[in-house]
Amino acid sequence: MIEEVASSGPAAAGEAFTDRYRDEFMAQVKAKNPGEVEFHQAVAEVAESVQLIYQKRPELAKARIFERMVEPERQIMFRVPWVDDQGRVQINRGFRVEFSSAIGPYKGGLRFHPSVYLGIIKFLGFEQVFKNALTTTPIGGGKGGSDFDPKGKSDNEVMRFCHSFMNELFRHIGPDTDVPAGDIGVGGREIGFLFGQYKKLTNTFTGVLTGKGLGWGGSLVRTEATGYGLVYFVSQMLQDMGMDWKGRKVVVSGSGNVAIYATQKVHELGGKVVAMSDSGGYIVDEAGIDLDTVRRIKEVERGRIREYVDARRGAQFIEGWEGIWTVPCDIALPSATQNEIDGKAARTLVTNGCKAVGEGANMPSTPEAIDIFQDSGVAFGPAKAANAGGVATSALEMMQNSMRLSWHFDEVDRRLRVIMNDIYKQCTDAAEAFGKSGNLVAGANIAGFTKVADAMLAQGVV
Repeated sequence: MIEEVASSGPAAAGEAFTDRYRDEFMAQVKAKNPGEVEFHQAVAEVAESVQLIYQKRPELAKARIFERMVEPERQIMFRVPWVDDQGRVQINRGFRVEFSSAIGPYKGGLRFHPSVYLGIIKFLGFEQVFKNALTTTPIGGGKGGSDFDPKGKSDNEVMRFCHSFMNELFRHIGPDTDVPAGDIGVGGREIGFLFGQYKKLTNTFTGVLTGKGLGWGGSLVRTEATGYGLVYFVSQMLQDMGMDWKGRKVVVSGSGNVAIYATQKVHELGGKVVAMSDSGGYIVDEAGIDLDTVRRIKEVERGRIREYVDARRGAQFIEGWEGIWTVPCDIALPSATQNEIDGKAARTLVTNGCKAVGEGANMPSTPEAIDIFQDSGVAFGPAKAANAGGVATSALEMMQNSMRLSWHFDEVDRRLRVIMNDIYKQCTDAAEAFGKSGNLVAGANIAGFTKVADAMLAQGVV
Protein backbone atom coordinates (compact mmCIF):
# COMPACT_ATOMS: atom_id res chain seq x y z
CA MET A 1 0.00 0.00 0.00
CA ILE A 2 2.79 2.42 0.93
CA GLU A 3 4.57 1.70 -2.35
CA GLU A 4 1.43 2.64 -4.30
CA VAL A 5 1.05 5.90 -2.42
CA ALA A 6 4.71 6.78 -2.86
CA SER A 7 4.67 6.28 -6.63
CA SER A 8 2.72 9.49 -7.24
CA GLY A 9 3.87 13.03 -6.54
CA PRO A 10 7.08 14.89 -7.28
CA ALA A 11 9.36 11.86 -6.93
CA ALA A 12 9.21 8.13 -7.31
CA ALA A 13 9.06 5.68 -4.39
CA GLY A 14 12.21 5.65 -2.31
CA GLU A 15 13.88 8.52 -4.18
CA ALA A 16 16.07 10.64 -1.93
CA PHE A 17 14.90 14.13 -1.03
CA THR A 18 17.24 15.74 -3.57
CA ASP A 19 17.34 19.42 -4.51
CA ARG A 20 15.12 18.57 -7.49
CA TYR A 21 12.66 16.71 -5.27
CA ARG A 22 12.62 19.62 -2.80
CA ASP A 23 11.99 22.20 -5.52
CA GLU A 24 9.18 20.14 -7.06
CA PHE A 25 7.74 19.46 -3.62
CA MET A 26 7.73 23.18 -2.73
CA ALA A 27 6.15 24.01 -6.11
CA GLN A 28 3.38 21.57 -5.27
CA VAL A 29 2.92 23.05 -1.78
CA LYS A 30 2.60 26.56 -3.26
CA ALA A 31 0.17 25.39 -5.93
CA LYS A 32 -2.07 23.69 -3.37
CA ASN A 33 -1.84 26.56 -0.88
CA PRO A 34 -1.81 29.70 -3.06
CA GLY A 35 -0.99 33.04 -1.47
CA GLU A 36 -0.08 31.56 1.92
CA VAL A 37 3.45 32.96 1.97
CA GLU A 38 4.11 32.47 5.69
CA PHE A 39 3.13 28.81 5.40
CA HIS A 40 5.38 28.38 2.36
CA GLN A 41 8.28 29.90 4.30
CA ALA A 42 7.78 27.60 7.29
CA VAL A 43 7.59 24.47 5.13
CA ALA A 44 10.65 25.47 3.08
CA GLU A 45 12.75 25.89 6.23
CA VAL A 46 11.87 22.41 7.49
CA ALA A 47 12.41 20.91 4.01
CA GLU A 48 16.10 21.78 4.23
CA SER A 49 16.43 19.52 7.27
CA VAL A 50 14.17 16.81 5.87
CA GLN A 51 16.68 16.36 3.04
CA LEU A 52 19.26 15.31 5.62
CA ILE A 53 16.86 12.98 7.45
CA TYR A 54 15.67 11.20 4.31
CA GLN A 55 19.25 10.39 3.34
CA LYS A 56 19.61 8.39 6.56
CA ARG A 57 15.99 7.24 6.87
CA PRO A 58 14.76 6.17 3.39
CA GLU A 59 11.74 4.44 4.97
CA LEU A 60 10.37 7.89 5.81
CA ALA A 61 10.64 8.95 2.17
CA LYS A 62 8.93 5.74 1.07
CA ALA A 63 6.03 6.40 3.47
CA ARG A 64 5.91 10.03 2.24
CA ILE A 65 5.90 11.28 5.80
CA PHE A 66 6.73 14.91 4.98
CA GLU A 67 4.16 15.05 2.19
CA ARG A 68 1.52 13.89 4.67
CA MET A 69 2.83 16.15 7.42
CA VAL A 70 2.32 19.38 5.44
CA GLU A 71 -1.38 18.55 4.97
CA PRO A 72 -3.40 19.46 8.09
CA GLU A 73 -5.54 16.65 9.43
CA ARG A 74 -8.42 19.12 9.58
CA GLN A 75 -9.07 22.76 8.63
CA ILE A 76 -12.09 24.56 10.06
CA MET A 77 -13.33 28.01 8.96
CA PHE A 78 -16.49 29.60 10.30
CA ARG A 79 -18.52 32.79 10.55
CA VAL A 80 -18.45 34.75 13.81
CA PRO A 81 -21.35 37.24 14.05
CA TRP A 82 -21.59 39.54 17.08
CA VAL A 83 -23.23 42.81 18.11
CA ASP A 84 -21.17 45.88 19.08
CA ASP A 85 -22.06 48.43 21.75
CA GLN A 86 -23.94 50.57 19.20
CA GLY A 87 -26.20 47.65 18.37
CA ARG A 88 -24.60 47.03 14.96
CA VAL A 89 -24.05 43.50 13.72
CA GLN A 90 -20.38 42.74 13.02
CA ILE A 91 -19.04 39.68 11.20
CA ASN A 92 -15.59 38.14 11.53
CA ARG A 93 -14.05 34.91 10.33
CA GLY A 94 -12.87 32.17 12.68
CA PHE A 95 -10.27 29.46 12.10
CA ARG A 96 -8.98 26.30 13.71
CA VAL A 97 -6.37 24.21 11.89
CA GLU A 98 -5.78 20.86 13.56
CA PHE A 99 -2.46 19.91 12.02
CA SER A 100 -1.18 16.76 13.70
CA SER A 101 -2.38 14.46 16.46
CA ALA A 102 0.38 11.88 15.95
CA ILE A 103 1.82 12.27 19.46
CA GLY A 104 -1.14 13.74 21.35
CA PRO A 105 -4.22 15.98 21.23
CA TYR A 106 -3.93 19.10 19.08
CA LYS A 107 -2.39 21.95 21.08
CA GLY A 108 -1.81 25.54 20.08
CA GLY A 109 -2.99 29.07 20.65
CA LEU A 110 -5.76 31.30 19.34
CA ARG A 111 -4.73 34.60 17.73
CA PHE A 112 -7.14 37.54 17.44
CA HIS A 113 -5.63 40.12 15.09
CA PRO A 114 -6.69 41.85 11.84
CA SER A 115 -3.80 40.18 9.98
CA VAL A 116 -5.15 36.67 10.61
CA TYR A 117 -6.05 34.61 7.58
CA LEU A 118 -5.77 30.92 6.75
CA GLY A 119 -2.11 31.11 5.70
CA ILE A 120 -1.04 32.65 9.04
CA ILE A 121 -2.91 30.01 11.00
CA LYS A 122 -1.42 27.19 8.90
CA PHE A 123 2.11 28.52 9.31
CA LEU A 124 1.63 28.77 13.07
CA GLY A 125 0.03 25.33 13.28
CA PHE A 126 2.78 23.72 11.21
CA GLU A 127 5.48 25.26 13.44
CA GLN A 128 3.51 24.16 16.50
CA VAL A 129 3.76 20.50 15.49
CA PHE A 130 7.55 20.52 15.80
CA LYS A 131 7.66 22.86 18.77
CA ASN A 132 5.29 20.66 20.74
CA ALA A 133 7.24 17.55 19.81
CA LEU A 134 10.36 19.11 21.33
CA THR A 135 8.69 19.79 24.70
CA THR A 136 8.93 16.09 25.73
CA THR A 137 5.19 16.20 26.53
CA PRO A 138 2.53 14.22 24.59
CA ILE A 139 0.85 17.00 22.61
CA GLY A 140 0.14 17.40 18.91
CA GLY A 141 0.01 20.63 16.96
CA GLY A 142 -2.73 23.05 15.94
CA LYS A 143 -3.56 26.75 15.81
CA GLY A 144 -6.59 28.97 15.50
CA GLY A 145 -7.90 32.48 15.69
CA SER A 146 -9.83 35.24 13.99
CA ASP A 147 -9.39 38.53 12.13
CA PHE A 148 -11.18 40.19 15.06
CA ASP A 149 -9.19 43.01 16.68
CA PRO A 150 -9.73 43.31 20.46
CA LYS A 151 -7.89 46.64 20.57
CA GLY A 152 -10.28 49.50 21.23
CA LYS A 153 -13.17 47.16 22.02
CA SER A 154 -15.06 47.29 25.30
CA ASP A 155 -15.08 44.31 27.63
CA ASN A 156 -18.69 43.61 26.66
CA GLU A 157 -17.84 43.64 22.95
CA VAL A 158 -14.94 41.25 23.51
CA MET A 159 -17.22 39.02 25.58
CA ARG A 160 -19.90 38.90 22.88
CA PHE A 161 -17.34 38.10 20.22
CA CYS A 162 -15.70 35.35 22.31
CA HIS A 163 -19.05 33.75 23.10
CA SER A 164 -19.99 33.73 19.41
CA PHE A 165 -16.57 32.34 18.46
CA MET A 166 -16.93 29.52 20.98
CA ASN A 167 -20.47 28.74 19.78
CA GLU A 168 -18.82 27.11 16.76
CA LEU A 169 -15.39 26.14 18.09
CA PHE A 170 -16.76 24.02 20.95
CA ARG A 171 -17.81 21.32 18.47
CA HIS A 172 -14.21 20.67 17.50
CA ILE A 173 -12.25 20.83 20.77
CA GLY A 174 -12.01 18.91 24.03
CA PRO A 175 -9.45 17.94 26.71
CA ASP A 176 -8.46 14.79 24.80
CA THR A 177 -9.04 16.18 21.30
CA ASP A 178 -7.85 19.76 20.92
CA VAL A 179 -6.77 22.14 23.69
CA PRO A 180 -6.42 25.79 22.56
CA ALA A 181 -4.56 28.49 24.47
CA GLY A 182 -3.90 32.20 24.06
CA ASP A 183 -1.70 34.01 21.54
CA ILE A 184 -1.57 37.57 20.22
CA GLY A 185 -4.80 39.35 21.19
CA VAL A 186 -5.96 36.50 23.43
CA GLY A 187 -5.05 36.98 27.08
CA GLY A 188 -6.65 36.13 30.39
CA ARG A 189 -9.78 38.18 29.66
CA GLU A 190 -10.45 36.40 26.36
CA ILE A 191 -9.64 32.95 27.76
CA GLY A 192 -12.14 33.58 30.56
CA PHE A 193 -14.95 34.47 28.18
CA LEU A 194 -14.14 31.53 25.89
CA PHE A 195 -13.98 29.04 28.77
CA GLY A 196 -17.20 30.28 30.30
CA GLN A 197 -19.11 29.74 27.07
CA TYR A 198 -17.54 26.30 26.50
CA LYS A 199 -18.53 25.28 30.03
CA LYS A 200 -22.11 26.45 29.46
CA LEU A 201 -22.46 24.74 26.08
CA THR A 202 -21.03 21.40 27.16
CA ASN A 203 -22.06 21.35 30.84
CA THR A 204 -18.54 20.23 31.72
CA PHE A 205 -15.64 21.72 33.66
CA THR A 206 -12.55 20.37 31.97
CA GLY A 207 -9.03 21.46 31.01
CA VAL A 208 -10.12 22.28 27.47
CA LEU A 209 -8.33 25.66 27.43
CA THR A 210 -4.99 26.60 28.96
CA GLY A 211 -4.01 29.99 30.27
CA LYS A 212 -7.00 29.93 32.63
CA GLY A 213 -7.23 31.99 35.80
CA LEU A 214 -5.50 30.55 38.85
CA GLY A 215 -8.79 30.19 40.72
CA TRP A 216 -10.40 28.04 38.02
CA GLY A 217 -7.84 25.58 36.71
CA GLY A 218 -4.94 27.75 35.63
CA SER A 219 -1.27 27.16 36.35
CA LEU A 220 1.27 29.35 38.02
CA VAL A 221 4.09 30.46 35.66
CA ARG A 222 1.84 30.15 32.58
CA THR A 223 1.81 33.93 32.08
CA GLU A 224 5.57 34.14 32.45
CA ALA A 225 6.40 30.86 30.71
CA THR A 226 7.28 31.85 27.14
CA GLY A 227 9.47 34.74 28.26
CA TYR A 228 11.14 32.76 31.04
CA GLY A 229 11.61 29.76 28.76
CA LEU A 230 13.21 31.92 26.07
CA VAL A 231 15.79 33.20 28.54
CA TYR A 232 16.46 29.70 29.90
CA PHE A 233 17.09 28.46 26.35
CA VAL A 234 19.38 31.38 25.47
CA SER A 235 21.21 30.81 28.77
CA GLN A 236 22.25 27.41 27.44
CA MET A 237 23.40 29.03 24.18
CA LEU A 238 25.48 31.55 26.11
CA GLN A 239 26.94 28.88 28.37
CA ASP A 240 28.22 26.99 25.34
CA MET A 241 29.82 30.26 24.18
CA GLY A 242 31.50 30.77 27.55
CA MET A 243 29.19 33.70 28.35
CA ASP A 244 26.34 34.59 30.69
CA TRP A 245 23.85 37.47 31.06
CA LYS A 246 25.80 39.57 33.53
CA GLY A 247 26.47 43.04 32.17
CA ARG A 248 25.02 42.20 28.75
CA LYS A 249 23.01 44.80 26.88
CA VAL A 250 19.78 43.28 25.53
CA VAL A 251 17.12 44.47 23.07
CA VAL A 252 13.67 42.88 23.31
CA SER A 253 11.05 43.67 20.66
CA GLY A 254 7.40 43.68 21.64
CA SER A 255 5.85 44.56 24.99
CA GLY A 256 3.38 41.74 25.54
CA ASN A 257 3.72 38.76 27.86
CA VAL A 258 6.75 37.27 26.12
CA ALA A 259 8.70 40.51 26.05
CA ILE A 260 7.76 41.56 29.58
CA TYR A 261 8.69 38.31 31.26
CA ALA A 262 11.79 37.75 29.16
CA THR A 263 12.89 41.20 30.32
CA GLN A 264 12.12 40.32 33.93
CA LYS A 265 14.22 37.16 33.78
CA VAL A 266 17.10 38.90 31.95
CA HIS A 267 17.22 41.50 34.74
CA GLU A 268 17.16 38.77 37.40
CA LEU A 269 20.15 37.11 35.73
CA GLY A 270 22.17 40.32 35.58
CA GLY A 271 21.50 41.55 32.05
CA LYS A 272 20.11 44.96 31.08
CA VAL A 273 17.26 45.38 28.60
CA VAL A 274 17.58 48.80 26.98
CA ALA A 275 14.81 48.76 24.35
CA MET A 276 11.25 47.47 23.88
CA SER A 277 8.54 48.18 21.31
CA ASP A 278 4.96 47.94 20.17
CA SER A 279 3.32 48.48 16.78
CA GLY A 280 3.66 52.27 17.07
CA GLY A 281 7.38 52.51 17.79
CA TYR A 282 10.07 51.68 20.32
CA ILE A 283 11.58 53.05 23.51
CA VAL A 284 15.26 53.26 24.41
CA ASP A 285 16.30 53.57 28.05
CA GLU A 286 20.05 53.21 28.43
CA ALA A 287 19.64 53.07 32.21
CA GLY A 288 17.66 49.86 31.74
CA ILE A 289 13.96 49.42 31.05
CA ASP A 290 11.82 50.00 34.14
CA LEU A 291 9.58 46.96 33.96
CA ASP A 292 7.05 48.20 36.51
CA THR A 293 6.31 51.17 34.26
CA VAL A 294 5.93 48.96 31.17
CA ARG A 295 3.63 46.55 33.00
CA ARG A 296 1.44 49.39 34.27
CA ILE A 297 1.09 50.82 30.78
CA LYS A 298 0.55 47.56 28.91
CA GLU A 299 -1.16 45.25 31.42
CA VAL A 300 -3.20 47.64 33.60
CA GLU A 301 -3.93 50.68 31.43
CA ARG A 302 -3.75 48.82 28.08
CA GLY A 303 -1.86 51.81 26.74
CA ARG A 304 0.90 52.38 24.19
CA ILE A 305 4.64 52.09 24.73
CA ARG A 306 5.12 55.79 23.84
CA GLU A 307 3.66 56.63 27.26
CA TYR A 308 6.80 55.21 28.90
CA VAL A 309 8.76 58.43 28.31
CA ASP A 310 6.21 60.39 30.35
CA ALA A 311 7.30 58.46 33.43
CA ARG A 312 11.02 57.98 32.73
CA ARG A 313 13.21 60.98 32.12
CA GLY A 314 16.12 60.25 29.82
CA ALA A 315 14.21 57.62 27.87
CA GLN A 316 13.41 58.12 24.19
CA PHE A 317 10.47 57.08 22.04
CA ILE A 318 11.06 56.63 18.31
CA GLU A 319 8.23 56.19 15.79
CA GLY A 320 8.31 52.99 13.74
CA TRP A 321 9.01 49.69 15.48
CA GLU A 322 11.41 48.50 12.74
CA GLY A 323 14.19 50.78 14.01
CA ILE A 324 14.57 48.86 17.26
CA TRP A 325 17.20 46.65 15.63
CA THR A 326 19.49 49.64 15.13
CA VAL A 327 19.96 49.84 18.92
CA PRO A 328 23.39 48.29 19.71
CA CYS A 329 23.16 45.18 21.88
CA ASP A 330 24.95 41.98 22.86
CA ILE A 331 21.79 39.85 22.70
CA ALA A 332 18.59 40.32 20.67
CA LEU A 333 15.29 38.72 21.64
CA PRO A 334 12.71 39.33 18.86
CA SER A 335 9.40 38.77 20.63
CA ALA A 336 6.81 40.69 18.61
CA THR A 337 5.70 39.05 15.35
CA GLN A 338 6.76 37.02 12.30
CA ASN A 339 9.48 38.30 9.93
CA GLU A 340 10.29 41.37 12.03
CA ILE A 341 14.05 40.92 11.44
CA ASP A 342 14.91 41.05 7.73
CA GLY A 343 18.30 40.95 6.05
CA LYS A 344 18.98 44.65 6.58
CA ALA A 345 18.14 44.45 10.29
CA ALA A 346 20.26 41.31 10.70
CA ARG A 347 23.28 42.98 9.09
CA THR A 348 22.84 45.97 11.40
CA LEU A 349 22.74 43.74 14.47
CA VAL A 350 25.89 41.92 13.35
CA THR A 351 27.70 45.20 12.61
CA ASN A 352 26.77 46.51 16.07
CA GLY A 353 28.29 43.48 17.77
CA CYS A 354 25.28 41.28 18.55
CA LYS A 355 26.51 37.87 19.71
CA ALA A 356 23.28 35.91 20.16
CA VAL A 357 19.67 35.98 18.95
CA GLY A 358 16.84 34.07 20.60
CA GLU A 359 13.42 34.04 18.92
CA GLY A 360 10.60 34.76 21.36
CA ALA A 361 7.95 35.28 18.66
CA ASN A 362 6.94 32.77 15.99
CA MET A 363 9.33 32.91 13.00
CA PRO A 364 10.44 36.53 13.63
CA SER A 365 13.53 36.24 11.42
CA THR A 366 13.39 35.94 7.63
CA PRO A 367 15.41 33.19 5.90
CA GLU A 368 17.90 35.84 4.73
CA ALA A 369 18.32 37.10 8.29
CA ILE A 370 18.95 33.59 9.61
CA ASP A 371 21.60 32.98 6.96
CA ILE A 372 23.33 36.25 7.89
CA PHE A 373 23.38 35.35 11.59
CA GLN A 374 24.73 31.88 10.97
CA ASP A 375 27.33 33.01 8.41
CA SER A 376 28.51 35.71 10.84
CA GLY A 377 28.91 33.35 13.79
CA VAL A 378 26.00 34.79 15.77
CA ALA A 379 24.42 32.11 17.97
CA PHE A 380 20.83 31.67 16.84
CA GLY A 381 17.98 30.04 18.76
CA PRO A 382 14.98 29.32 16.48
CA ALA A 383 11.43 29.95 17.65
CA LYS A 384 10.23 26.35 17.55
CA ALA A 385 12.78 25.61 20.27
CA ALA A 386 13.45 28.90 22.04
CA ASN A 387 9.83 29.99 22.57
CA ALA A 388 8.44 26.56 23.44
CA GLY A 389 8.17 27.46 27.13
CA GLY A 390 4.60 28.69 26.79
CA VAL A 391 3.19 25.54 25.29
CA ALA A 392 5.34 23.41 27.59
CA THR A 393 3.73 25.07 30.59
CA SER A 394 0.33 24.70 28.96
CA ALA A 395 1.03 20.97 28.90
CA LEU A 396 1.91 21.19 32.59
CA GLU A 397 -1.42 22.96 33.16
CA MET A 398 -3.17 20.09 31.37
CA MET A 399 -1.41 17.62 33.69
CA GLN A 400 -2.51 19.55 36.77
CA ASN A 401 -6.10 19.71 35.47
CA SER A 402 -6.12 15.95 34.90
CA MET A 403 -4.92 15.34 38.45
CA ARG A 404 -7.18 18.04 39.95
CA LEU A 405 -4.30 19.75 41.74
CA SER A 406 -2.07 22.81 41.50
CA TRP A 407 1.71 22.89 41.80
CA HIS A 408 3.57 25.71 43.53
CA PHE A 409 5.27 28.42 41.43
CA ASP A 410 8.77 27.09 42.10
CA GLU A 411 7.73 23.56 41.09
CA VAL A 412 6.29 24.67 37.73
CA ASP A 413 9.28 26.94 37.11
CA ARG A 414 11.67 24.08 37.89
CA ARG A 415 9.87 21.80 35.45
CA LEU A 416 9.91 24.54 32.80
CA ARG A 417 13.66 25.02 33.18
CA VAL A 418 14.23 21.26 32.89
CA ILE A 419 12.11 21.12 29.72
CA MET A 420 13.94 24.07 28.10
CA ASN A 421 17.33 22.57 28.93
CA ASP A 422 16.17 19.26 27.46
CA ILE A 423 14.95 21.00 24.29
CA TYR A 424 18.36 22.61 23.90
CA LYS A 425 20.07 19.25 24.30
CA GLN A 426 17.75 17.63 21.75
CA CYS A 427 18.62 20.36 19.26
CA THR A 428 22.37 20.20 19.78
CA ASP A 429 22.45 16.38 19.75
CA ALA A 430 20.36 16.16 16.56
CA ALA A 431 22.45 18.80 14.81
CA GLU A 432 25.67 16.97 15.69
CA ALA A 433 24.28 13.58 14.64
CA PHE A 434 23.47 14.94 11.18
CA GLY A 435 26.72 16.82 10.61
CA LYS A 436 25.29 20.26 11.48
CA SER A 437 27.01 20.85 14.80
CA GLY A 438 26.00 24.17 16.34
CA ASN A 439 23.13 24.73 13.88
CA LEU A 440 20.12 24.90 16.20
CA VAL A 441 17.72 25.53 13.30
CA ALA A 442 18.62 22.19 11.74
CA GLY A 443 18.74 20.53 15.15
CA ALA A 444 15.25 21.70 16.15
CA ASN A 445 13.75 20.67 12.82
CA ILE A 446 15.44 17.26 12.83
CA ALA A 447 14.56 16.43 16.45
CA GLY A 448 10.94 17.58 16.15
CA PHE A 449 10.37 16.01 12.75
CA THR A 450 11.87 12.66 13.77
CA LYS A 451 9.63 12.30 16.83
CA VAL A 452 6.46 13.02 14.85
CA ALA A 453 7.61 10.92 11.87
CA ASP A 454 8.26 7.87 14.03
CA ALA A 455 4.76 8.12 15.53
CA MET A 456 3.21 8.48 12.06
CA LEU A 457 5.16 5.50 10.77
CA ALA A 458 4.01 3.36 13.70
CA GLN A 459 0.34 4.33 13.20
CA GLY A 460 0.20 3.55 9.48
CA VAL A 461 -1.23 5.58 6.62
CA VAL A 462 -3.94 7.56 8.45
